[in-house]
Amino acid sequence: MKRVIVDYKKLTKEILELLVAKYPDGYDDLNVISFKNMHNEIVEAIEVSTEDTIYLVKVSKRLAATMENFDEDTGEEITPADSEIL
Repeated sequence: MKRVIVDYKKLTKEILELLVAKYPDGYDDLNVISFKNMHNEIVEAIEVSTEDTIYLVKVSKRLAATMENFDEDTGEEITPADSEIL
């Protein structure tokens, strides 16, 4: 099984759907994995997996907001302007 580190900016729709399904109420400190990258910097990430890949998604404020605003029915991110229309 391969491991892939993913930054918020490179999230695919598939990975975002996995994150929302695994952490429907958001993630907390118990879900966060810390490790050192090749530059000896500490990286924090949360884990989701498919049949053949484990994704470590870097934790950021933008990640949390994106997960909160993801519409599981349409597979798209809801922006504040969109939510006012609903």
